[in-house]
Amino acid sequence: MAAAASAAADGAEEPGMEAEAQELPLGCGGEGGSPAAGRSPEGEERRDPPQASVSNGGDAESGKELVELKVIWNKNKYDVKFCLDSTGAELKQKIHSLTGLPPAMQKVMFKGLLPEEKTLREIKVTNGAKIMVVGSTINDVLAVNTPKEAAQQEVKAEENKKEPLCRQKQHRKVLDKGKPDDVMPSVKGVQERLPTVPLSGMYNKSGGKVRLTFKLEQDQLWIGTKERTEKLPMGSIKNVVSEPIEGHEDYHMMAFQLGPTEASYYWVYWVPTQYVDAIKDTVLGKWQYF
Repeated sequence: MAAAASAAADGAEEPGMEAEAQELPLGCGGEGGSPAAGRSPEGEERRDPPQASVSNGGDAESGKELVELKVIWNKNKYDVKFCLDSTGAELKQKIHSLTGLPPAMQKVMFKGLLPEEKTLREIKVTNGAKIMVVGSTINDVLAVNTPKEAAQQEVKAEENKKEPLCRQKQHRKVLDKGKPDDVMPSVKGVQERLPTVPLSGMYNKSGGKVRLTFKLEQDQLWIGTKERTEKLPMGSIKNVVSEPIEGHEDYHMMAFQLGPTEASYYWVYWVPTQYVDAIKDTVLGKWQYF
């Protein structure tokens, strides 16, 4: 009986033999456990310390601090735990693994455009933060932008056959009012990114004041007048055309094509020239290629 008891004792599994390494989230450093994680070098039994509770994403084993995020893209929501000391570029890689959206085609928003070189800690991301993602997959870009580019080329060819827009009667009645006193300053020969404030002080085709607000986190263009504000999905705008105003080449007249024909153009006058390319790139989606 004593020998049988001793044999049973020798065959019993010792505690700690099945300790396994915790998998680290993407973006964190650290090494997994070894097969002998439950044994000390001398062969004596050892228990791993209990996992500490997470406060704002603290990871006791790796020493890395995690943060819980809600990533929102194309009406889809993803709950993500991510290293607080990882950069915006690394977060884009994580978003790519979740959505299939390449980093170069992402606009990631957290209190403005997410800087790629800074860590989430530096931009003060906290638990429960909402990360808005705007962008289209390659297939979506090919399906949507190809017709837009073709339409834009057709419009340009048609424009070359006509007299300058600013000489046409329908536009002269607005331009003859002169440059608005409160129009935003222009910088000729320079291309700038869109400002963080709405573009204001411009005229529409009725001669009323109009302002343009680019809501990148919602992928919308807001066209505001004294009477109302139209909120347009950028994907619904078929084309954007513009032309310098004769005698005032540092300002443009610009049209947003909202339907299939020129009759759907929404005209805006006295757009500062330094923002013209940024407006076209933002509305037509050209930023996705950079």
